[in-house]
Amino acid sequence: MSAENHFAGEVETAERAARAAGEIIMGLYGKDYHIREKGKGNPVTTADLEANRKLQDIILDRFPGDGWLSEEDHDNLKRLKAARVWVIDPIDGTKEFIAGIPQFAVSVGLVVSGRPMLGVVYNPVEKELYRAVKGGGALLNGDPIHVSLRAEVKGALLLVSRSEPRRKFARFVETCDLEPVGSIAYRLAKVAGGKGDGTLTFRSLHEWDVCAGVLIVEEAGGVVLDGAGKALIFNRPETVYHGIVASNEVLAHTLQGMLAKALSETG
Repeated sequence: MSAENHFAGEVETAERAARAAGEIIMGLYGKDYHIREKGKGNPVTTADLEANRKLQDIILDRFPGDGWLSEEDHDNLKRLKAARVWVIDPIDGTKEFIAGIPQFAVSVGLVVSGRPMLGVVYNPVEKELYRAVKGGGALLNGDPIHVSLRAEVKGALLLVSRSEPRRKFARFVETCDLEPVGSIAYRLAKVAGGKGDGTLTFRSLHEWDVCAGVLIVEEAGGVVLDGAGKALIFNRPETVYHGIVASNEVLAHTLQGMLAKALSETG
């Protein structure tokens, strides 16, 4: 049985849930909605909460025994004992959503034994649905995608955060071209599709920001590493990663070395 067939019900449910959440998001995009701050520089909107509720309703109705980890829900550590856990960000890139910049996405990942087995990243403005199943390759709107094959750092196009301070990227500006893109989930998906040679961040990120995107990059032939150069493990008690690099196998390790050096100098 192929990986796609093995997770057929999960794939259908994840896609349906992501598109339903996208409809809710687009119903509020550019319109009036409530915004509050969960913390400094961390807004949440009506769209985040309503999309999260729709995702939970659809996914857990179909798979009620699975664990759940979402940016917009209180973390229930019972998930640590679950065989399978859905890792969700209803809107990755809320700041872009608020600003009317179409660089945000719904991110839906399914983790089994610490590793993502299914990932969906959906940009409802661009109508781009990226999808991957472990061992089944990566797709954009049903068509196969692959990471860039560039091996040289010089001239590489790196997708970076719109809001991360540019001074942090001084080491990379000398050799690479930088293109600002909002959501990290969307950046990972775009790298998987070869729309950039890599992406990296100095920031601390949560599992829900990157779970789906990590699998999509990996299934598109790429590699994702944390700031220490290690592969990402999911459904941990502490959900934070410190720094992320994603690219093809050759470039990812080179970029991670540069990131680690920069982190040590600024740490």
